[in-house]
Amino acid sequence: MPETAILQLPDQSIELPLLTGTEDEKAVDISKLRAQTGYITLDTGFMNTGSCTSAVTFLDGEKGILRYRGYPIEQLAEHSSFVEVSYLLIYGELPTQEQLASFSKLLSQHSLIHEGLKQVFGGFSKSAHPMVILSAMVASLSAYYSEASGKASVENLDINGARLLAKIRTIAAFSYKKTIGQPFIYPTDSLAYVPNFLNMMFAVPAEPYEIHPDVARALELLLILHADHEQNCSTSTVRVVGSSMANVYASVASGILALWGPLHGGANQAVLEMLAQIQNDGGDVDKFIKLGKDPDSGFRLMGFGHRVYKNYDPRAKIIKSACDRVLSSLGVQDPLLDIARKLEEATLSDSYFVERKLYPNVDFYSGIIYRALGIPANMFTVMFALGRVPGWIAQWKEMHEDPRTKIARPRQLYTGSLIRDYVPMSQRG
Repeated sequence: MPETAILQLPDQSIELPLLTGTEDEKAVDISKLRAQTGYITLDTGFMNTGSCTSAVTFLDGEKGILRYRGYPIEQLAEHSSFVEVSYLLIYGELPTQEQLASFSKLLSQHSLIHEGLKQVFGGFSKSAHPMVILSAMVASLSAYYSEASGKASVENLDINGARLLAKIRTIAAFSYKKTIGQPFIYPTDSLAYVPNFLNMMFAVPAEPYEIHPDVARALELLLILHADHEQNCSTSTVRVVGSSMANVYASVASGILALWGPLHGGANQAVLEMLAQIQNDGGDVDKFIKLGKDPDSGFRLMGFGHRVYKNYDPRAKIIKSACDRVLSSLGVQDPLLDIARKLEEATLSDSYFVERKLYPNVDFYSGIIYRALGIPANMFTVMFALGRVPGWIAQWKEMHEDPRTKIARPRQLYTGSLIRDYVPMSQRG
């Protein structure tokens, strides 16, 4: 007999099924609540509402756990590549050698964008934010592929997903080149996914570009760590838009726009802005740590703590070592990075932050690495999006494979005016 919970309402009671996930997560199924009682639940921000069941990513913020398809993020970061992780997220299992080679070849074959689409870049102003360009260009991919509409988009996800993964790095690099006025560098099939992107970002026709292995590995790690993160704002947006049968390109473009919001994908850029503020004020780290402790100061230390993780962000542990390695390897001399190191050391030894578990998170370290690699702040969220694409595709695919999926349609609790009659213009106050 399935377990149930009893909800006692003023004029009736109802039994609600209790569900348990594979990691012993508990849920109350309220899907029939309104139909049977006329009541809805109110949950601002959906903080306690599960919109779906999912087998893609498991996250336990209290214990600091992140797993893709059951595999701990620590193991994937140590042993895997971004392309392999992308395959795992989308198809549910780690690929065989043949499957990985075939998938990698597919990405190489589809890395070019249509020359007609390339011309669209010319319509953007030089000052256009790269995220604007990225979202518009991804949505525009729909216009070039007949397999991208409605049901066909689901049936042809293998090719559409590969196109999206392959082309978004090209679009991202072209977006950067557009903003700095440099010529586009085409993708090179002989290079792996991450080195290919770095070459398109930083190479110029006049001279060869040497890809530093530590740079490539650090970026690979960042992409892996950002590849999926459960039902966050942008992922939920992809699912909501996709539930209308919007194709995968349009759905991912909507996720890019959600990610662009400063409360979601802009945290690593905010870290760099905070470091610049400290530098401009004289570089007194202790002063700003005191301000960060004072709730009335109006100053907030960015890159510490996490909305979900109430322990050390597992991604931060991984990326910290990569951060130290790449800074040492490149011999970067940057006053902002010196401030970041002092800030990190101070907060890790300060009881105020330790007791509240306000540890440096992945945004703190990722912003530092991007800056060290020469990636400008306005490209930070683009890099986040580049890493998140396989997760968005996986979530979109899972939703369409679930026979219980319905078009998303949240309810509301109306608090406006009661019925009233229209007042002619001549009689209005």
